Amino acid sequence: MPETLFIADLHLDPKRPNTLTFCLDFLAGRARQATVLYILGDLFEVWLGDDDDEPVYQPVLTALHHLTASGVFVFVMHGNRDFLLGEGFVAATGCQLIDDPHLIDLYGTPTLLMHGDSLCTLDVDYQAFRQQVRDPLWQAQFLAKPLAQRRIFAQQARTHSQAKTQMTAEAIMDVAPEAVISALETHNVYQLIHGHTHRPAMHQLTVNGQTAYRRVVGDWRDESAIILSCTAEGCQLIDLYDNG
Repeated sequence: MPETLFIADLHLDPKRPNTLTFCLDFLAGRARQATVLYILGDLFEVWLGDDDDEPVYQPVLTALHHLTASGVFVFVMHGNRDFLLGEGFVAATGCQLIDDPHLIDLYGTPTLLMHGDSLCTLDVDYQAFRQQVRDPLWQAQFLAKPLAQRRIFAQQARTHSQAKTQMTAEAIMDVAPEAVISALETHNVYQLIHGHTHRPAMHQLTVNGQTAYRRVVGDWRDESAIILSCTAEGCQLIDLYDNG
């Protein structure tokens, strides 16, 4: 039976070798059984441009290339950590970049795909930062800087983010219900799939008097790797550590 897989928030990083190994196993194994794989942002903890020479990334790019060459369609959405993925990444992997938000037909059900960070509208400071770094002019100026300088900026941004997270209420960093409803209404759909919040769950809500669904893809950690598997029969969250 045809299957579509969704993953997000792997945050691949040299400091997390176990997650990297499990990702490579997934791309060479479980993902080969799918027809389509959607990566809904933050595949990498940080991506400083397609000239980023972090050695840990090359095996992932190669594995993605092998996966797409095998016939699996792989679509990648920018996250808040890897929003600088560009045409160099596409050429190296055979993946296709998609916009956020992105509308698909999922086995007959119109479905909205998002990374999820734009739904966290209560975090006003973050939304201002997001608007800045997603601006094409800012990105062009940033990518023109030497890679070493970009690394310093990324480390400073990460340190600031970690400190802010510790002082920010969890509710502010989660999606705002009003933003979810607005997104579904805007696109006239009743199913949303996103990541970012690291809170895997299946939510049921009401939009325009009709039942709607918000499916949250989980993050990957040393002890868990959450994927969302969808077929014509429905969707289910699966922890690959528990299911092999």
